Amino acid sequence: MFEQILVPLDGSKLAELALPYAEDLVEVFDAHMTLLLVCDTPECEQRPEHQVYTEAKAKQVAGEIRVKRPKEAVKAVVLKGNAAAEIVAYSGKNNVNLIAIATHGRSGIIAWALGSVAHKILHAVDVPVLLVRAGGHIQEVSRGQLFEHILVPLDGSEAGEAALPYVTELADKLSSEVILCQVVASGRHVHTIGGLDYVRFNGHEMDKARERSVEYLDGVAARMGTAKATVTSEMRIGDPAEEIIKLADEIGSCLVAMSTHGHSGIERWAFGSVTDKVIHAGKTPVLVVRAQDT
Repeated sequence: MFEQILVPLDGSKLAELALPYAEDLVEVFDAHMTLLLVCDTPECEQRPEHQVYTEAKAKQVAGEIRVKRPKEAVKAVVLKGNAAAEIVAYSGKNNVNLIAIATHGRSGIIAWALGSVAHKILHAVDVPVLLVRAGGHIQEVSRGQLFEHILVPLDGSEAGEAALPYVTELADKLSSEVILCQVVASGRHVHTIGGLDYVRFNGHEMDKARERSVEYLDGVAARMGTAKATVTSEMRIGDPAEEIIKLADEIGSCLVAMSTHGHSGIERWAFGSVTDKVIHAGKTPVLVVRAQDT
């Protein structure tokens, strides 16, 4: 599933926050990792430290991972050009299955804004993207526990379930706890003479919505068919993005795995918009899987 993992770097410690996640996945899937640094500054050719830094980092990572041939599992690549464009092009040409990137990484030896680059990559590639949010300070992360609790928000649509196959295999290999979540709206917008009003569901309508949600989540859990992972479900009422972020914080989720969109679900909220809000407002790393167009 994740045979080729790409980790873009810019020379900063913030950008390196994605490395522990990629290292764990290399071990779990016996995968190969490429550390890619793209130089997009005018003086690029006069800065050999780019190559020195990237090769040194690759050597360090190879010494930390537990695979049969660690030196062959990690390689360093330095390219010149537009960062986002080169990363996307490299991903397509080299059969990359996953891009693991920090959401920003200023003050590196290249000093390009990794947040902007990550955003462009997310919207330009078809492969899953693991976004690790770089906060105001560097936090220590424990290898081996980075995928211990995985929160999977769903909206009831097939497109909204795009991340499930990845979560199932990952959780089965790591015996992770998977929490399936669906957020049910408390009402709906109705066009009236005065404009657009929000009308709350009555008690009977809310009870029916809860029943549908529980039935749906139970069905998804049964379909996952993982023997090693623990699968539970949680139904919330309110704004989808807000409730997902709140739940991730409450349960100490290590990862949120989401589809990029999922229209026409039973609650009919635009999953792409919700995913975007969770990425920008949440603190938890997000695995974004693009739903196939139907």
